[in-house]
This record gives sequence, C-alpha cells and structure tokens, in this order.
Amino acid sequence: MQIILLDKVGKLGNLGDVVKVKDGFARNYLIPSKLARRATEAAIKEFETKRADLERAAQAKLDAAKSLGEQLSGKTVRIVQKAGVDGRLFGSVTNFDVAEGLTKMGLAVQKSQVRMPNGPLKTVGEHVVTVAPHGDVVAEVTVQVVAQVD
Repeated sequence: MQIILLDKVGKLGNLGDVVKVKDGFARNYLIPSKLARRATEAAIKEFETKRADLERAAQAKLDAAKSLGEQLSGKTVRIVQKAGVDGRLFGSVTNFDVAEGLTKMGLAVQKSQVRMPNGPLKTVGEHVVTVAPHGDVVAEVTVQVVAQVD
C-alpha cells in the first residue's frame, strides 16, 4: 500500500515521504496512529496545502523533546527494591519503574521512551539507561537501584 507520512517514522521515512508498506502495517498501526494517510491524488494535494502546519508542529515536538533531553541528561533516579544478601533483586526494575521515578522528579517520561539495552535491571547498583523522548533526541540517565531496608 502506498502511504504518505504525516510525521517522521523511524526506519521508514520523514514527513511528506510517499512510501510503500505492507497493508496490515498501514491499516493497523500507521493510519490509526495518525502517522500516515493513503497516498491518493486528493490526499497528496491536501498534504501539500497543510505541509507548513505539519512541519511547524513537528518542529515544536522536536524542540520540546530537546528541552526534555537536556533536563534528563545526567539525572540520577533512585529506585528502592527488595533484594537478597548477594545483591540480586527479588523482582526487577523495568522501564515502567524508571519512567515512574522520572515522572516523580517532575520530568514527563512515558515507559515506551525508556530504553534498556540489557533488559530489566536485576541487581543492586548503578546502571545507565537511555531515554528517547523523540527519535532524534536521546539522553542517558543513571538508575541507582538500592536494597530496601526493613
């Protein structure tokens, strides 16, 4: 299916690109998420008239993400979890826990924006994770996992 992108989509294209994707990907994800439209003649003409507004909105999103990225870089999130004597956690620290900790610090982060390259954290100590509020903005955050003292 031919679609026109209404926003930047990673590994697919930028705003205004006309690309061919599988039908299910377009119908089930891109179109309902308002990231794309079918590339009909009318849709392309309508896009060209709205291009300036869409580019302005995309730039505003990028600027907000850059601002959040600057606030995030170098931050340390302290998370308390139950742990055994050897320093292994009885559970794990996931991207949800990190996002919740950052939100409590006043930084609006969603769990989908937290990237944990080695999976959930399962040991006490300091770990570095990345937070990507936008596809072009990535910030490193230190997560300090502390054993809960009863």
